[in-house]
Parts: sequence; structure tokens; C-alpha cells
Amino acid sequence: MLYSAFLLGLLGSFHCVGMCAPIALALPVAHKTRWNLLKSRILYNLGRVITYAMLGAVIGLLGRGLALTGSQQWLSIGIGGLILVLMFTPSSITHRLNVLQPVARFTQLIKKQFTHLFRQKTDFSYLLIGFFNGFLPCGLVYLAMAGALATGSWSEGVLYMTLFGFGTFPMMFGVALAGNFITPTFRTLVYKRFLPIFTFALAILLIIRGLNLGIPYLSPKIYVQNQQIEAECCEKK
Repeated sequence: MLYSAFLLGLLGSFHCVGMCAPIALALPVAHKTRWNLLKSRILYNLGRVITYAMLGAVIGLLGRGLALTGSQQWLSIGIGGLILVLMFTPSSITHRLNVLQPVARFTQLIKKQFTHLFRQKTDFSYLLIGFFNGFLPCGLVYLAMAGALATGSWSEGVLYMTLFGFGTFPMMFGVALAGNFITPTFRTLVYKRFLPIFTFALAILLIIRGLNLGIPYLSPKIYVQNQQIEAECCEKK
């Protein structure tokens, strides 16, 4: 599961080039030296990772609460099934759902902060730009949060989302430094071909994990005992 978080971020970062590259490309530099350029781009991306880690903690706590009720297996199966349904849902329907999202007003509030932060050109402002960027609605982040929810632990939720964030780091850092050097054709190839395959594999992994098949690491036996979640990951000798 944790490996899948990093791979999801790495493959999904080609989608980030199209969605978040305008913000990364517009980042100002207070003093145009090589070090200041590198530092501002690193801080921006660290801000995004911090936001993802915070989301992982909240989602992981929710997952743990459900796991303590003995629902973790059904939760994992349900999330995997939901991902499959959304994958095969026509884009006309999913776009309509995006318009109805209650976070639209919150998104506008975040975007208003960017203008003020871009003028400051301080280390903290670069960090905050990345931090607020992490809250912008993104289907890829929602997919990562679904994986974090299935972990059933706040600590593993933090780790899952952190690894996801660092998976997006190389591409977004490169774009912020060198501009949009990825051609639209190559970006489309990765996002439209490889990412759906990986998303499908992640959904199947979540479903298998929830089936409680007793397969070490892949689908371990999970049970709740004395308010503690235990998993049989390895065969006892």
C-alpha cells in the first residue's frame, strides 16, 4: 500500500503539470540567484507535502474509527469498488459532480490568497503558496486520500499521503525550475494510458486487501481485539 502511494504521486504528477504548473511557473524570486531559485521551488513543494500529510492524518483517523468498528475490510472493498465505478463513469457526469462540490467557495478563497503571497517573495510565502495549493480540489489527491483512508491508521495515513506528495515532487520541482518542458503528447500518453492502468491496479489491490484472504502483506487477516487493530502479516513458525 505504501509503495502504491509513491507510484501514484509519481505517475499522477504528469496530470499535475497541466493542473498546477501555472502556479509553479508563476512563482516569483526575490533575488534572482541560483540558490534563491532552488530554495523557493523546494519550499513551495514542501508546502504541498505538508498539506497532504495533514490530510492523511485526518483521513487516517477517520479510517481508524471505522476500523475499530470492524468495518475496515468492507471499507477497503468499498473504496476499491468506488474507484472502479468512477473510472468507468462518463466524464460528462463526473464534470457535473465537480460543479456541485461544496468546496467551490473555499477554493475561491484560497485562490485569493495567492495574489497577496506572490507579492511577498519571502521563504514563508513560498511555503504557504504550496500549503494552500495542496487544498485545491484535485481528483488525484482524492484518489490518494481514498488509499490513506483504507490504511485504518492516522500514522499510516500521514505516511501514505507524505509518500504520495514526494512522488509528485520530482516532476513539479522540474517544472518550476525549467518550465513546461513536458510535451502535451507525452503528458497525455502517461496520464491517459499509464495512470488509468495503475489506478485500476490500486482499486483491485484495495479490494483484495479487504477480502481478508490471509495472504501475507497482500491481504492479511485483520481483526479487532480489545480496541486494538491487529493483522497477521507473516506466517508464524
